[in-house]
Amino acid sequence: MTSSKASNDLEERLLQFGIAVIRFVNSEKAHLPFSVIDQVIRSATSVGANYSEAQNASSRQDFRNKVFIAKKEASETRYWLRLISELIPSDNVQPILKESQEIIYILQSIATSLASKGSAK
Repeated sequence: MTSSKASNDLEERLLQFGIAVIRFVNSEKAHLPFSVIDQVIRSATSVGANYSEAQNASSRQDFRNKVFIAKKEASETRYWLRLISELIPSDNVQPILKESQEIIYILQSIATSLASKGSAK
């Protein structure tokens, strides 16, 4: 699993990501359908919630599974942000979209690292 400092840093980063998504869609809610707002907020906040849950996993496999779920939620969030960027002209979505991609890479790296450690046994 990840070190405590790295784990806390990532958890904080995921929290800030969720907050950034909420603040962004709230600032653009007049231009977006409620269903899109609801979906992107749910998926964005689920990334951090699943990673936080992984911190209390019962096994290495449980941890990996929860990290992978967090990655799937980050991918879904990226989809919704891409959709939003097509619906409304806003440069404010690009940094959040970039952050979603970076988060996907980080979570994939964690899951891959755990998978390779598990197969070495």
